[in-house]
Amino acid sequence: MEQPILYPSNLLLYDTTLRDGLGMEGLSLSLEDKLEITRKLDALGVHYIEGGYPGSNPKEAEFFTKAKLLKLKHAKLCAFGSTRKPGGDVKNDPAIQAVLAAETPVITLVGKSSLKQVTEVLQTTDEENLLMIKESIAECVSAGKEVVFDAEHFFDGYLENSEYAIHTLKAALSGGASTLTLCDTNGGNLPWQISEIVSAVKTFITEQELDESIRIGIHAHNDTDNAVANTLVAIRAGADHVQACLNGWGERTGNANIISVIANLKLKLEIDVISDEQLRLLTQTAALAQELANLQLDPQQPYVGTGAFAHKAGLHAAAIVRSPGSYTHINPSAVGNTERVLISEISGRRSISQKLKEQGSTLELSESDSEKVLSRIKAREAQGSAFEAAEASFEMVARRTLSNFSPAFILEDFVIVERRRPDSDHYVGAKPRLVKDDSTDPDESVFSYNDMQAEAMIKIRVDNKLTQVAADGNGPVSAMDAAVRKALTETYPDIAEVHLTDYKVRIIDSKAGADAAVRVLVESSDGKSRWRTVGASTDVIEASWLALQDAYEYWIIHYSK
Repeated sequence: MEQPILYPSNLLLYDTTLRDGLGMEGLSLSLEDKLEITRKLDALGVHYIEGGYPGSNPKEAEFFTKAKLLKLKHAKLCAFGSTRKPGGDVKNDPAIQAVLAAETPVITLVGKSSLKQVTEVLQTTDEENLLMIKESIAECVSAGKEVVFDAEHFFDGYLENSEYAIHTLKAALSGGASTLTLCDTNGGNLPWQISEIVSAVKTFITEQELDESIRIGIHAHNDTDNAVANTLVAIRAGADHVQACLNGWGERTGNANIISVIANLKLKLEIDVISDEQLRLLTQTAALAQELANLQLDPQQPYVGTGAFAHKAGLHAAAIVRSPGSYTHINPSAVGNTERVLISEISGRRSISQKLKEQGSTLELSESDSEKVLSRIKAREAQGSAFEAAEASFEMVARRTLSNFSPAFILEDFVIVERRRPDSDHYVGAKPRLVKDDSTDPDESVFSYNDMQAEAMIKIRVDNKLTQVAADGNGPVSAMDAAVRKALTETYPDIAEVHLTDYKVRIIDSKAGADAAVRVLVESSDGKSRWRTVGASTDVIEASWLALQDAYEYWIIHYSK
């Protein structure tokens, strides 16, 4: 009889969304987006969060400066870098010094484990590469850092020259690395290859009689659509450190999807890598990440997609009415999702109250109120709104449902006039306007190419007083935002501190062309707090207004003096 597999009970999750995940084509996150994802990953129970390479650009360096101020409850923050340059000195190597300057408790260094990569890409010798690995890791360990070694191209390198690939691991261990992460960098290996090679490395670690705390990691890319499978078989073969990205983001076809990995570990392999409560955050975490990236969540994404537990009318739908779960492999609520055909009025109402509670709202709803909120949420979602990343709008929908709700202001009417400046570059012979010139080099002068000017004229009722206000802006949304704040400042002076920190527009149905509805996601701040709101319409101005209205009314309710 085959012996049962003993899975590691202390397996650690390492998220590399904010570095490797951002290699995906068309993907970009602002600094605040990265900080928000860091918070959500920490709440999810991830053990390590890789913030990026602090030496790559100023935004990355600033991220580490601000991330140090986050009060993370579960995760350790990691800075990513590479081994020193061939022939260089670790004391002066910019990559090594950059990761040390980030002041994170953990540093991840990548080094070559493929002899072909060493000679053809690094163009150095096999021995020099081993020294680069050992010395770079030793320098970080001597600074008191926990060091993860990412063995780049390990699986391909092992198949080419297994002896040299193992030597790179020995070099990392001699430098003091506590984790050896085996990387399927090109994503071309299949599950049985991954399993055999991880087993061989596990045997090597055992035979060397090394410290039992030494971990074997797996970092899989999805070029054969096997990244999650490769990750799971690696764990089955002895890996106890898992690197992956939210929603499978990453270069080319992406990395292993940490959402699916977590669900499979917890629900299929019964490894308590996170708590049951954290597991229920999976769906909203996946949706939030996509919303911040201005991407649509794949409806068919396993576990968390809107279609993951959806059934069309017919035999399946009829069956689950009689026997819930007849066509689902898990209880959808375990991952925070729902079986869309069967979601009941009662469970829907309960989810409304639960979500408000999770957001820290003290709003109390009766069952009747919750039913009305649920109905309005569904109506807004049918129009294109999505509330996973717009917690302030969700609360405002709930508040407006209450019979005793009194709006802080009412927009009676507005007119927006847009004009092109006479010197617009849309006119023949027009030149960009010089904004700043403190350099003798014309190439370093700062020019403005903004040729749009907008004026918003609004009628707004505040405390039953009707006010008419006009304001200019660089575009219609900017002008409307300025006019609303101007009108509200008389009653709420501190609202002058509120400003938009992010503004995203997404076309909901690209097939509709110019007639498509759009969703606008706005992030606002008063310098102390941040909140997000959403609006949807076939008119981008109206969608923007709905988001702005929620943003200002939410601030007035929570933060006005």
